[in-house]
Amino acid sequence: MNVVALVGNLATDVELKDIAPDKKVAGFLLAVDRPNKDAGADFVYVATWNRQAEVCDEYLSKGSRVAVDGRLRSRSWEDEDGKRRNAIEVVANKVDFLDTRPREESPFEAVAS
Repeated sequence: MNVVALVGNLATDVELKDIAPDKKVAGFLLAVDRPNKDAGADFVYVATWNRQAEVCDEYLSKGSRVAVDGRLRSRSWEDEDGKRRNAIEVVANKVDFLDTRPREESPFEAVAS
């Protein structure tokens, strides 16, 4: 079973990209505190798609607190120097906005469409 649930704060602003007509992806780095408060945080790349990507781009920014439900995905590519690179990221099925802003300023949840 490939299930991931994380709560943390955005360590970067959301970056939205158009992949194809009617297909968008947004990504951000999520800082997740380790169980021991003095142990620091882990940084996890999160990708969201289509309508959820647009909503995250519109309402989230560096420092925003979110809960992410999704799955792990591994990918590889060749960088500018020709070196093979690998990464594991979370593909979000659901992003819940946890900041306590009024409803008019931010939706509480962005769900993939």
